[in-house]
Amino acid sequence: MMGLFKKKIASRSYDVENEKPVIKASICNGEQVAGFKDIHTGRIEEVMLIKSPADLENFKAMYGINEEITKEY
Repeated sequence: MMGLFKKKIASRSYDVENEKPVIKASICNGEQVAGFKDIHTGRIEEVMLIKSPADLENFKAMYGINEEITKEY
């Protein structure tokens, strides 16, 4: 019997004091990658490729993000 177990989304954390969630979008091909930007250095740590709105929702759920995520090009 398949379907007895739901895939649990693992809750993860990030440094709220020093990082903010961003989506890095490519102007050329439209590829989007969700990650975290260090507010002091500007360095972006890429976490997950975003192919659909569902991917974005999964990313937000994994890290407990409720606010809108800004896009950077």
